[in-house]
Amino acid sequence: MIKYSLICDQEHNFEAWFSDYDTCQKQLEESSVECPLCGSKKISKSIMAPNIPSKSNQKAPKSDVKKVEMVMNKIKKHVKENYEYVGDKFPDEARAMHYEEKEQKDIYGETTVEEAKDLIEEGINVQPLPSLNPKSKN
Repeated sequence: MIKYSLICDQEHNFEAWFSDYDTCQKQLEESSVECPLCGSKKISKSIMAPNIPSKSNQKAPKSDVKKVEMVMNKIKKHVKENYEYVGDKFPDEARAMHYEEKEQKDIYGETTVEEAKDLIEEGINVQPLPSLNPKSKN
């Protein structure tokens, strides 16, 4: 698995995981990657900084934490309002739509990490989202 920093034509930055470089390139060329903030499919790779570990006693500034929380809440709200919750049927529903056995629609649900990896290896665009279970408080 490899994580890329991406940017849409509206200048929204986000990250996505791919099974390998070729899969990333193919999905970007096919416009199958979508910006989680605005839905744009005009996506390109963004500049990535190397992952340099910081001292464990340092904390992110509160303003950064608040910004992240605001973006996460915005994403969660957008998904809840615009996507259909399919629960633990997510892998089956995603595959059925990918293989054109069902009509395409925006969905979210539950899956295991292994199942998510399998979906990505099949070329199915999935993104992990924080705590989107409709039964949860957020």
